[in-house]
Amino acid sequence: MISKNQIKFVKQLEMKKYRQREGLFVAEGPKIVGDLLAEGFEPQAIFATEEWMSNIASQSTSLTSYVSPYVYPASPDELRKLSFLQHPQQVLSVFRLPSFFTLHPSPVATHPSPPAPHLPRLELALDGIQDPGNLGTIIRIADWFGIRRIFCSEDTADAWNPKVVQATMGSIARVHIVYTDLKQYLSEAHIPICGTLLDGKDIYRQELPREAIIVMGNEGNGISPAVRQLVTHPLLIPQFRPGAESLNVAIATAITCSEFRRRQ
Repeated sequence: MISKNQIKFVKQLEMKKYRQREGLFVAEGPKIVGDLLAEGFEPQAIFATEEWMSNIASQSTSLTSYVSPYVYPASPDELRKLSFLQHPQQVLSVFRLPSFFTLHPSPVATHPSPPAPHLPRLELALDGIQDPGNLGTIIRIADWFGIRRIFCSEDTADAWNPKVVQATMGSIARVHIVYTDLKQYLSEAHIPICGTLLDGKDIYRQELPREAIIVMGNEGNGISPAVRQLVTHPLLIPQFRPGAESLNVAIATAITCSEFRRRQ
């Protein structure tokens, strides 16, 4: 039986200050939890139905033995009390926040996902992205296009927010998210810096650098003035129908990444 204290503790992790204080975050659903376990993320508690535990047991003996000490059997009703989702999905896990670049694989992650095929260096830099859904989708896009690192300004939404984690659909297990002084990082980068700007050059007609950092700005205000000064290659996604609503930042990210990879 799941205790009230356990429920209270998990619910607190919806707030950034508690995630930072405890060094923990929450992930839900068989796919996301499975991806995080496979990539070596360290579980602290796993609340799961009998169905999930049976599926794990049928898939991997080593995985079963690894997660067993952390598993708390939970009924569907108990999962609903723990969950941040409208429709809970068999398992909710509390993981330790990673220390990226020093993340050690778990005993079952002896063969972690291989890096992306040899591709020219492409990174994302997010300048003040605020919407959790947008951030989660951008992380998912980065994973799709083989981008392994995203650098975020300190005012970008927290990637370990449960809504962000859910929106990544497991991609957060494979993409390193680094929060930093974005202006300083970009000013020290010895690589072209591209950004989508209203006064940029048509991305479909402009010659693109083989390697680049792609900067995406805030949903309402775009790239901040301080960061804009560091953009060496201003780009524009052309509008084909005058009067159409501006592109969502996640969609703009997908278009930009796709064009870079297509050229490469």
